[in-house]
Amino acid sequence: MYIRFILVFLAMLIGMSGNSQQITLNGKFADAFTEVPLPQVKVSIESFFSEAYSNSEGEFSLELNNITFGEYILRIDKPGYLLKRIPVNLSTAEKTFESILLEPDPTFELTHQNTISLSDAELLSDESEFDNISGILQSSRDVFLNAAAFDFSQTFFRPRGLGSEYGKILINGLEMNKMYDGRPLWANWGGLNDVQRNQIFSNGIAANDFQFGGLGGTTNIIMRASKYQKGGRLSLASANRSYTGRIMATYASGEQQNGWYYAVSLGRRFAEEAYIDGTLYSANSVFVSAEKKLGKDHFLNFSGIYTPNTRGRSAAITEEVLDLKGRTYNPYWGFQNDEIRNSRIREIKEPVLMLNHSWDLSEKIKLNTGISYQFGEISNSRIDYGGTSLNVANAQNSFIGGGANPDPSYYQKLPSYFLRFQDDQNFESAFRARNEIAENGQLDWNSLYLANTNANASAGNSIYVLAEDVNKDNQFAVNSNLSWELRNNLKLNSSLRYQSLKSANFARIKDLLGGNQFLDIDIFVQDEFGDVTGLAAQSDLQNLNRLVSEGERYKYNYEVEARESELFTQLQWTERKFEIYLSGNVEAVGYQRSGKYKNGVFPESSLGRSKDAEFLNFGIKSGAIYKISGRQNLEINSGFFTKATGFRNAFINPRQNDLLVDDLSSEQILTGDLSYRYRSSFLNFRITGYYTEINNITEVSYYFAEGLSGLERETTAAFVQEVLSGLNKKYYGLEAGAESQITSTIKLKAALALGEYVYANNPNLSLNSAGFQSNLDYGKAYLKNYHLPGGPQTAAQIGFEYRDPDFWWFGISHNYFANGFVDINPLTRTLNFQQDYDGLPLLDYDSNIASELLKQEKFEDYFLTNIVGGKSWRIKDNYLGTFISLNNIFDVFYKSGGYEQARNSNYRNLKEDFDRDLPLFSNKYWYGQGTTFFANIYLRF
Repeated sequence: MYIRFILVFLAMLIGMSGNSQQITLNGKFADAFTEVPLPQVKVSIESFFSEAYSNSEGEFSLELNNITFGEYILRIDKPGYLLKRIPVNLSTAEKTFESILLEPDPTFELTHQNTISLSDAELLSDESEFDNISGILQSSRDVFLNAAAFDFSQTFFRPRGLGSEYGKILINGLEMNKMYDGRPLWANWGGLNDVQRNQIFSNGIAANDFQFGGLGGTTNIIMRASKYQKGGRLSLASANRSYTGRIMATYASGEQQNGWYYAVSLGRRFAEEAYIDGTLYSANSVFVSAEKKLGKDHFLNFSGIYTPNTRGRSAAITEEVLDLKGRTYNPYWGFQNDEIRNSRIREIKEPVLMLNHSWDLSEKIKLNTGISYQFGEISNSRIDYGGTSLNVANAQNSFIGGGANPDPSYYQKLPSYFLRFQDDQNFESAFRARNEIAENGQLDWNSLYLANTNANASAGNSIYVLAEDVNKDNQFAVNSNLSWELRNNLKLNSSLRYQSLKSANFARIKDLLGGNQFLDIDIFVQDEFGDVTGLAAQSDLQNLNRLVSEGERYKYNYEVEARESELFTQLQWTERKFEIYLSGNVEAVGYQRSGKYKNGVFPESSLGRSKDAEFLNFGIKSGAIYKISGRQNLEINSGFFTKATGFRNAFINPRQNDLLVDDLSSEQILTGDLSYRYRSSFLNFRITGYYTEINNITEVSYYFAEGLSGLERETTAAFVQEVLSGLNKKYYGLEAGAESQITSTIKLKAALALGEYVYANNPNLSLNSAGFQSNLDYGKAYLKNYHLPGGPQTAAQIGFEYRDPDFWWFGISHNYFANGFVDINPLTRTLNFQQDYDGLPLLDYDSNIASELLKQEKFEDYFLTNIVGGKSWRIKDNYLGTFISLNNIFDVFYKSGGYEQARNSNYRNLKEDFDRDLPLFSNKYWYGQGTTFFANIYLRF
């Protein structure tokens, strides 16, 4: 099949039409509201690759070579304006259009501004499952994707079930996905909405001009000074979501007489406390870009992005805690000197510098080369606690002191803990615990300071400290992209890219909380008697019993060097009835760890350089569009490619050792989709069926578990690193979107997503830990046909919009969500679940009861209703607009996600807990926000 495609492309290179002509189209674009000329309007003839952009005066000239006279569709596209498709009869060598007026699209303003706000809430959780999830979807002209970006994203909905690691985000052609886990970190350019409007998005594996792309689509955000409309913009916003206030200011110069362009954007978002209790938000955003027109065909652009941001995080909670504190409860904060202080603070400070060179070698050949450098650090704070001093009288070198878990929602502080024994329930203590968390239930900072003061008075060190887990990255990237229009209907794209990363990872003391120093030992490394003893407790055997102060590294310290290179090429052929593309890539990826500490538990595998983890990937994809008529298309895409895991899942426990996952290899992805599209002035409709298999996935998780078998000891608890290897996942379903322009002012819209996302096999599960010598291989984890977590797998919408000729509008959407599932614990689906600590079968095991215990929880269905509206005014040559959106107006209560706690890992422990009226380790959940609003007013000048 692919050979035939290639032969067709070669034939098109050779074949020439005897009736071909050269035709030039000229014209000018202006804003229909302000009549101000519009630059950077893209104009093209559908079914041909030739395109042009209007200049700073709104003027354009589009040259078409080797084209026959006849009827065509002129496509006019600019972000923030309604798409125009104008039928034209090309019968002369030159055609000139009088001023073409483009109407602003107010819903673009809403979707583009509000999507970013909605998605910020996802970054507040403390679980990686929802950290950087792909809920931030850029608006497009596709009805379904618009619904997913705005209305569905508030529920952690994932199009086609895919996380953000399967999508690609580019800025000026340079990839921004992190090599740590493959996900883009949107906070690195957050708050710069005004300068992110120029985006090119390809859905799924469809063709894109920049690189092979990702399974979940590819977005290239163009942030060059010459690509912005001349003028300024001021905006103010208020909300009660992830932040409460925002201010932005942007100005672009347009082309100056000396050939220079520049653009500047500043922003600030803030909240003393957002929707979730104790979640502060403080984010500043700066963007500067300067571009020089070196000649008719050369442009050199510099862009700098710096968006330092600080946010307080929140946690998933059990239903017991929910009943006591409500859905906005957050145990991570407490008052200190009458001010909110959150112990889990995420700080991101990573500037991005870019230099891009654009060179038109000819009218048909364009070369774009970019270089970027990103540096800085990401830190996540937490409370750490440990031993206070060395017991020098003890010959075994043991440690004394230590603190209890300060988490106010810790299971030993809840009523359920005091009622856990049916024949010995302590009702008085349970009552006191209930009152304590109900009336207070927040982190007691004063008690932490007091504990440290008392420890210092007895010649000890701090029991509690505020620590940070830090990632300090230096990343360099270069990319060169060639676009060659071989003919009007045949185009070649090719790119070569390389990036390297040096990532320092360490823990750091942020605040000693009134103490003087902190003893750097691991109190969880214990002997058979439960004592912290011996050299194993040392974080670094090169610095025994080290005492650390504020700002110093401790606990773990290592670097990862990562590198990635890719060669991509693509051919696209288009004509009146068909469009076909064929793409391929080859990619090399490598990781290596370099340990700085000699860990006491892993003295032989922690210090120095590790083995290389190397991946050689390849991919091929193709697609076609069959144009049934001018209104109907059939579209198909298919592909097979491999993908390296991020280094997060390559090393088992990089904080303490350099051990790689056994038999590590790339993921294998097989995917395809088939779409029918209908488009007319009355109805715009798309329906797509898709199927994807992702095989050979490796996932590494960290948690504390009890009930482990095979340890040959009665102490069955340990903090473990779980490795799932050879994991397969399957995704298939249907997505559809439709909108109908009933009248010139009234539009109806609908969207539907029906998905089935499941584990497709039974992968191997093994555990590693500092608490036992060798790894525990439990064989198969029986996960097949369990549903994948990550938001609802079914979503539907019906909506209405009214747009008045006097430039006011409003809309309402009613949304339905179903088939959301809790994230299961794989360890309980292994043979360990049936075994006692000595590895022998549990005598009281009942398979029927076990099936009930292991049944995956399905969340209840729910409806959410959203309302939006806005108004705009013309003030001389300026444009004033405002809008407000209200989400979940009926204050519906729903679970947006959750996971099974991994504490009880065998049948006996889990059943004992399950039989309690108040289980100690029941599932934890994230709960959706109630009624929220986002209001914005902006002035364009």
